[in-house]
Amino acid sequence: MKPSSILSFQKLNESIRSFLVNLQLKFKTKRYPTFRAFTMSKLVIVGTVAFDAIETPFGKTDKILGGAATYIGLSAAQFDTDSAIVSVVGGDFLQKDLDMMAGKGMNLEGLEIVKEGKSFFWSGKYHNDMNSRDTLATELNVLETFNPVVPEAYKDAEVVMLGNLHPMVQMGVIEQMNNPKLVVLDTMNFWMDVALDDLKKVIAKVDVITINDEEARQLSGEYSLVTAAKKIMTMGPQYVVIKKGEHGALLFYKDQMFFAPALPLAEVFDPTGAGDTFAGGFTGYLANTEDYSFNNMKRAIIYGSCLASFAVEKFGTERMESLTRIEVDQRLHQFKSLTQYDIKLN
Repeated sequence: MKPSSILSFQKLNESIRSFLVNLQLKFKTKRYPTFRAFTMSKLVIVGTVAFDAIETPFGKTDKILGGAATYIGLSAAQFDTDSAIVSVVGGDFLQKDLDMMAGKGMNLEGLEIVKEGKSFFWSGKYHNDMNSRDTLATELNVLETFNPVVPEAYKDAEVVMLGNLHPMVQMGVIEQMNNPKLVVLDTMNFWMDVALDDLKKVIAKVDVITINDEEARQLSGEYSLVTAAKKIMTMGPQYVVIKKGEHGALLFYKDQMFFAPALPLAEVFDPTGAGDTFAGGFTGYLANTEDYSFNNMKRAIIYGSCLASFAVEKFGTERMESLTRIEVDQRLHQFKSLTQYDIKLN
């Protein structure tokens, strides 16, 4: 195909995608209808869509848009992927937020709206070091009885991103999928404390697990992160991603290991969605490239770290909502210069 023909096809595809998204915005139904872009890889995103109230040394907010699936979806929107959100919100959820998510190309058919209920709400206060925080309030609301339903058109998705939820909710999604090529799991120490047996059943069925260093040590019972990763791989996953916040992330596969730094930032306003944004960049890139090799996982880690560095620059989802691909590419050059060097080896 000639370059001019390729460009014409791309413009046509973009026009169709824009038309479908605009059409989707006109619907105000309990579950949004399915409108899928053409020739795009499918990504199923499971997690919370919620309200957060956040306080940091830089200020505080009232209820703002938050939730794991929201951050993951906004991050994955930087890639040409056909993403579907599987979650639940209450009747108090704002239409403008639904419109924004749909406008970013997220399919919302799997987002249940319980009109008589209230959306999941979390409130937290960060300490001066921005690495530790106190949870001030957690209100499960409609999430307490959430039964995930994967849209029929997305059951054949190649990539599934299981955001932080009860392990049995995550398992319920896995059981609805038709042999995905990559299942990525995010979890936390809370589920290790209250539902470890259920969590281990889910871990046995996934390809990648992403957890922080404290959670890796708790799950494995090992202090060394290298030893911890090896032990976690025996539980089922081929890949283990250990997030270390401002100190970057580690990727483990068999006897191989890769480290990606976090970009040093002058100011961090709100780290709330950084881990989920990382997961969205990681899975969005993999779904887009359809390459699940260790070498491509390295690139996905860099993209995840890059996108996470934007999420912390403002409160809530504000920065990710305005983020452009040009900004992402410019920051990727910063990541490259941060780690690239020449050295002569014998």
